[in-house]
Amino acid sequence: MNSEVYWLLLGLVIEKPGYGHELYQRYERVYGELARISGSSHIYAGLDVLERRMLVERFSLGAEGGRQPKPHYRATRAGVHSYEQWLVKRIDFERQRHELLARQLGVFARSPAVGLRVLERLEQRCLEGSGQVGTPSGRRLGLRDELVDDLVNERLRIAVGGTLSWLRHAIERFEALVRNGPPGA
Repeated sequence: MNSEVYWLLLGLVIEKPGYGHELYQRYERVYGELARISGSSHIYAGLDVLERRMLVERFSLGAEGGRQPKPHYRATRAGVHSYEQWLVKRIDFERQRHELLARQLGVFARSPAVGLRVLERLEQRCLEGSGQVGTPSGRRLGLRDELVDDLVNERLRIAVGGTLSWLRHAIERFEALVRNGPPGA
């Protein structure tokens, strides 16, 4: 399953079973700014895929006021196991993303002044974003939200520090290329 949205949806179902519209609202609240979707139809399509793959199963609660009961979804054991595996693989994705950026910067080895400008812009962008790390929301949080906020803030704090350190190293390397000339020059 390649859709990140479907994996995120599976995580929501694992956390707490629910019905389509409720899961859409939770998705928007938890992931809306990070992994945009086109609308609730994306959630229903995702639930169909997850159900076909036997990662979630449909169940019904009693009907309310004579209305047709809304189908609810809960994760299967296979769904929980698959989600665990997907989360562990995410670390490989992070490593690949970092390697890709370094390789992309390598195109400027013969034009180090351009590479240096790009690195300085990346550093500025990183510093601008670092002001958002740990920003309190001002709302009363439940246990889950407190945990998530703490984990996000600590991950971002460490990541920003590591990225700034790496950018400083890359800037020094490109400054040396500017001083000494590009390789093979």
